[in-house]
Amino acid sequence: MVHLAAQAGVRYAAENPHIYVSSNVTGTLHILEGCRHHDVEHLVFASTSSVYGANTEMPFSEHHHTEHPLTLYAATKKANEQMAHSYAHLYNIPCTGLRFFTVYGPWGRPDMALFLFTKAILAGEPIKVFNHGKHKRSFTYIDDIVEGITRILERPPTLDDESTKTPKYQNTKQPDPATSGVAPYQILNIGNEQSVELMRYIEVLEDCLGKKAEKEFLPLQPGDVPATEASMQGLKNAVDYQPKVPVEEGIKNFVDWYRDYYGVYPKLA
Repeated sequence: MVHLAAQAGVRYAAENPHIYVSSNVTGTLHILEGCRHHDVEHLVFASTSSVYGANTEMPFSEHHHTEHPLTLYAATKKANEQMAHSYAHLYNIPCTGLRFFTVYGPWGRPDMALFLFTKAILAGEPIKVFNHGKHKRSFTYIDDIVEGITRILERPPTLDDESTKTPKYQNTKQPDPATSGVAPYQILNIGNEQSVELMRYIEVLEDCLGKKAEKEFLPLQPGDVPATEASMQGLKNAVDYQPKVPVEEGIKNFVDWYRDYYGVYPKLA
């Protein structure tokens, strides 16, 4: 089973906290109960890089502790990870949590930056550039996400699985946050190892659209972090894989899709 449903978005959680708990926490509980009653062989569920919260050690590793979320959205996703571990332990349900890093691409959410930027630039309207464009993100193209999910789905964790562990966490009294000694459970990052600054992201979009953006520079928003950078060693070890689509290719694919879907022509060659 692949569980990707959620109330997503960091900023909206501050306005509608009950929706996030209802969808992300209670909703995931229903999924876990369904797995328990139907002998699911492997549950792969979406977590988020937002769980790293106040951690500033880069790159973010699954072996880092994530006890300081900065948003309710991140807290609900952290709760999902802990709930999955408990069900893996109690009912022997193999569970894999994938921490997504800033997914983008065709058919993406209309509240995400790339979608909002594209719509505004084509309309000649200003775009809101938070943190004065100094954000850095491990932007991850949707096809890379799908490939990672497909690969890991065929590889459920087991109690004796050592592939994602590092020597630092083996044979100690401190449990490894990425795996478990008492349950078939694992947490894996899925994101590009090379972070890209937001201003570079916007420059690529401008090139693909053939039009410059009018920018409104704003400060860092509450709950936002200045940078994310994914360690991909866990996914490499597990399925010999890592995301590979650069933003130049991914953004062009999105712009081509956007122009075709909304009839905004001409499409760039």
